[in-house]
Amino acid sequence: MSGGQDQTRRRSLLPFAYSLQALVRGRLWLQVLVGMVLGVGTGLLIGPTTGLLSRETASVVGNWLAFPGHLFLALIQMIVIPLVFSSIIRGLCSSDDIDQLRRLGVRAVLFFVLTTAIAVTIGVALALFIRPGDYVDATNLGLASAIGAPTEAAGSGQARLLDLPAHVLTLLPSNPLSSMVESNMLQIVIFASIFGVALVVMQRDKARPVLDLLASLQEVCLTIVKWAMWLAPLAVFGLMARLTADTGPQALLGMLVYVATVLLGLGLMLGMLLVVARIYGGLPPRVFIGAAKDVMLLAFSTSSSAAVMPLSIKTAEGPLKVKKHISQFVIPLGATINMNGTALYQGVAAIFIAQVFGVEIGSAGLVLIVLTSVGASIGSPATPGVGIVILSTILVSIGVPASGIALIMGVDRLLDMSRTVINVCGDLVACIVLDRMDQTDTEVTDDPAEPSRAEAETT
Repeated sequence: MSGGQDQTRRRSLLPFAYSLQALVRGRLWLQVLVGMVLGVGTGLLIGPTTGLLSRETASVVGNWLAFPGHLFLALIQMIVIPLVFSSIIRGLCSSDDIDQLRRLGVRAVLFFVLTTAIAVTIGVALALFIRPGDYVDATNLGLASAIGAPTEAAGSGQARLLDLPAHVLTLLPSNPLSSMVESNMLQIVIFASIFGVALVVMQRDKARPVLDLLASLQEVCLTIVKWAMWLAPLAVFGLMARLTADTGPQALLGMLVYVATVLLGLGLMLGMLLVVARIYGGLPPRVFIGAAKDVMLLAFSTSSSAAVMPLSIKTAEGPLKVKKHISQFVIPLGATINMNGTALYQGVAAIFIAQVFGVEIGSAGLVLIVLTSVGASIGSPATPGVGIVILSTILVSIGVPASGIALIMGVDRLLDMSRTVINVCGDLVACIVLDRMDQTDTEVTDDPAEPSRAEAETT
């Protein structure tokens, strides 16, 4: 009797299982979301809060669970450089109009720099208004010795200004292969841009073999990315499980105001980007988020702009209807120099650490934070954890002990995931804005005396 009841119960569950399988199949965002939720639950289960496993055992289990995630990120990082290189060149060479390319490049860089400066300004303003550092006592965190400690940054501003020409010259790679080995993304972008413009001005028949080779290289990279995407849900599950097991929910409690300040700033920045997309692209926020939800969720899960770059290009050219030559140029460029979320986080973190250590920052220091955040974000690798490296540069520049980074390490992973979402949304909004500008330029340059194709067909 019980066997018959079990069989009946299984049959009653089959339609639900089939409908659930049909719902998840083909929806990457849902698979990743399920993996994220299961990962958090698993991490809480094996973490220190339950006491089921010792800390050493939980660490070993967490490392094994995170193995698919590290494999996923390794696959993505393996093809980032050839993908960026081929995508930028093919994006440039998709148009024969040098003036159009110059306009596109200048507008893209100006948009990225402007939005990044706005982002870090929002972060600094919020940190000064909320003052999250007042809620943390550094003497209870083992960092009291760093309070008031002198840094080498106080008298180095003039030296940095004198070294600026030398730093600018280092942007041009003397050895492109060395830049690729060292993963110097900004040098790679500059080399690819020069290479692409040179191909554009060449005769098309002579440039064709190189373009065909780059097209094949890009296709190979996208194929590897497709393979990596099969691992994405499992990767997210493992990474979230290890993160939760290592830190536990209590890691957020002592830094709650700081975390809330950063998340509030990121929310404001996302709202600004949605307004820009509405004004320039005519896309309501609901439509934009619906089109970009896969990109946003994968960015949140992997904390890497590079990992979602192929999906960003596909989203821009598909639901957002951005022209191919714009998406394939702007998104790889944006993954390298457009760090809106990262810059905002750095502004909040720098002010927060300064407040904890009692360092007063004047107006000149605030300007230096904005300039350093914008400059340091340009060319930073689009990989997880790079924000901490950039933040140390900013802290030194304003005379705040770099040891203060230890304060925020426990919650950095969560904030890294969140700010990456803003970074990739900024890339997509840039594509929308530049595509609309390009469309306006095309309409202006059309001969008004010449009838349009639609008018010709009606006559």
